[in-house]
Amino acid sequence: MKFFVDTADVAEIRELNDFGLLDGVTTNPSLIMKSGRDYKEVTKEICDIVEGPVSAEVTAVDYDGMMREAEVLGAIADNVCIKLPLTLAGLKACKALTEQGKLVNVTLCFSANQALLAAKAGATFISPFIGRLDDIHLDGMDLIREIRQIYDNYGFDTEILAASIRTANHIKDAALIGADVVTAPPATLKSLVKHPLTDKGLETFLEDWKKTGQTIA
Repeated sequence: MKFFVDTADVAEIRELNDFGLLDGVTTNPSLIMKSGRDYKEVTKEICDIVEGPVSAEVTAVDYDGMMREAEVLGAIADNVCIKLPLTLAGLKACKALTEQGKLVNVTLCFSANQALLAAKAGATFISPFIGRLDDIHLDGMDLIREIRQIYDNYGFDTEILAASIRTANHIKDAALIGADVVTAPPATLKSLVKHPLTDKGLETFLEDWKKTGQTIA
């Protein structure tokens, strides 16, 4: 499974990338707004840090506007992945951009039918929103299962990018089902390493080592 981080915080991105845990980044206008920085400037900085895809979202809702904005965003760096909404205009833009050889992330997916359309349009990634489905008392993982089966049935190349991740269990469950990618906030990704028995074991080891009075280096 590939790990993307869902943030526009350059310091957090740099830290995770230095750990060797990062395969890409997803951003959106809301995350950029939280950073308080210029959209194109922060996107360029992120692209310089991370080798993998960096999703940058259009704000236009019409096809022509999406294509104009995609041209601007795509010129920022070679690893920009154009993020489009799952609308008819977005799917039309997805097909056009894919034919140009661009990376495309179709976002705001809440049904298997929508995911099927995105794959037909040639999307590089489809982003089903797990947490938001859970918020309305639906099981977001059911959607991941349905998309996985449909994509496997027909050999679609579109990668399932599990989004709106709230917990470490969301990541585990998405991995068990077979999602290709997960994008999560920095704190959620870093929480995967935590286990009380790991902490206890390390504490015991260090105490025993101290008693030997030895050093390694």
